[in-house]
Amino acid sequence: MLINGVRAGRITFANTLKYVFMATSANFGNMFSMAGASLFLPFLPLLPKQVLLTNLLTDFPEMTIATDAVDREMIMQPRRWDIGFIRKFMLTFGLISSLFDYITFGSLMFIARATDVQFRTGWFVESVMSAALIVLVIRSRRPFFKSSPGKYLFIATIFVAIIALLIPFSPAANILGFEAIPIWVLILIAIIIVTYIMTVEIAKKGFYSSVKNNEIEAEAYEWK
Repeated sequence: MLINGVRAGRITFANTLKYVFMATSANFGNMFSMAGASLFLPFLPLLPKQVLLTNLLTDFPEMTIATDAVDREMIMQPRRWDIGFIRKFMLTFGLISSLFDYITFGSLMFIARATDVQFRTGWFVESVMSAALIVLVIRSRRPFFKSSPGKYLFIATIFVAIIALLIPFSPAANILGFEAIPIWVLILIAIIIVTYIMTVEIAKKGFYSSVKNNEIEAEAYEWK
């Protein structure tokens, strides 16, 4: 019973960290994206109701993180809060998220020549889909294809991604301030999302390698 209790506690702590990592990095990146876009766009990048819808949809995968599977190495030893580590994670992956938001802005403005409504639609689709799918990447230190997510997290992620893709083509689009965008623009957005996921995967490997090396150096210093 004691062993099971310790194991359950470590699983809970690991999943809590996943939520903190995702929420802090996403919010940090979105802050820069919205603030920057407001400086050079002649219109609001997203309407208030669209911001609320984005937050609602991206909350669904977050709510299932508590049921997510945890990699074995995450519960082999006790862990503690490390604010410095969380800050580094937020800065690293938040800035990457913001970078790809700006790539999306540029693509919609200069390649797709989007109107204000098309711009909001394109960024909504990209923002929701990337925020949902990236959870599958940053939830684990392993490559995302080597760490299976929990059933409910996976279902919620795919569901939200599909909903975000379908909303602009649904009867609700006009009410929400969206409109259908050309298929080639959706393909362009898909390429941006895939590139974003690959970039985060590469950055994640370097980030955790750096953290591991720093931990080894700290341990060596303590033994001197």
